[in-house]
Amino acid sequence: MIIVKIGGSVFSDKSGRERNFRHGVVERIAEELVEFYPQEDFLIVHGGGSFGHPEAKKHGIKDGLPDEPRAARSRRIGFTLTHKAMLEANGSFIDAFISKNLPAFPVSTSSIFLTEEGEIVYGDLEVLRWLLRERFIPVLFGDVSIDIARGIDILSGDQIITYLAKMLEPEKVIFLMDVDGIYDGRPGRGKLVQNLERDEIGPLLGRLNCTTAGTDVTGGICNKLREAAKMARFSEVWFVNGLVPGRLSGAIRGDGFGTRIVP
Repeated sequence: MIIVKIGGSVFSDKSGRERNFRHGVVERIAEELVEFYPQEDFLIVHGGGSFGHPEAKKHGIKDGLPDEPRAARSRRIGFTLTHKAMLEANGSFIDAFISKNLPAFPVSTSSIFLTEEGEIVYGDLEVLRWLLRERFIPVLFGDVSIDIARGIDILSGDQIITYLAKMLEPEKVIFLMDVDGIYDGRPGRGKLVQNLERDEIGPLLGRLNCTTAGTDVTGGICNKLREAAKMARFSEVWFVNGLVPGRLSGAIRGDGFGTRIVP
């Protein structure tokens, strides 16, 4: 089984208008998956992009539920609106996959995971296992979460994949990004790191000055690398450019262009 993470910057323009969706890009990604399905089992996780991120920021979801009743009610409504935006994005993914005759099935992330201080502490994966057994392609997404410490929080797609990698032990995890992979500096300036061992991730994080969460509500590339270090205990991890045709196919085959992380 292969887990594919489709980043928000791949399926939408995060700097553009809210809730824009690159239908052509996602349909082409689906076409690449068609080459390997049903010989390979796939599980898809997509990010928030121009759907979830603006709503999450607008409503301060990562700050949890405040004590003041009126403010708490407003944030609960924002929590629902953020989830609703993600359901809209997920629906577009399902439409694109079905249009290519792939049996994608939507799975609402906030309905199966609980977090504590932003970390998954419970996940009910039985339905996912059965969907995979019956040869469906489950499609999950970065979402809001009920958090037992803060009341509410944001659960990133990267954290979801780390948990799934630990519990399901896929053959590989493939991240689709809007750059060619992981660089040892800023993309376009630093050098692309094509092969990376798990124990080299820590020093790379230091060189990238990954001392804070990053620029988006889920931590950006620094968070991806931290999560990749955890995933690499269970699976091979790839970072490739999802905007370039053929890069996903190459990673699935194992001869692709990008960054490959091994244990």
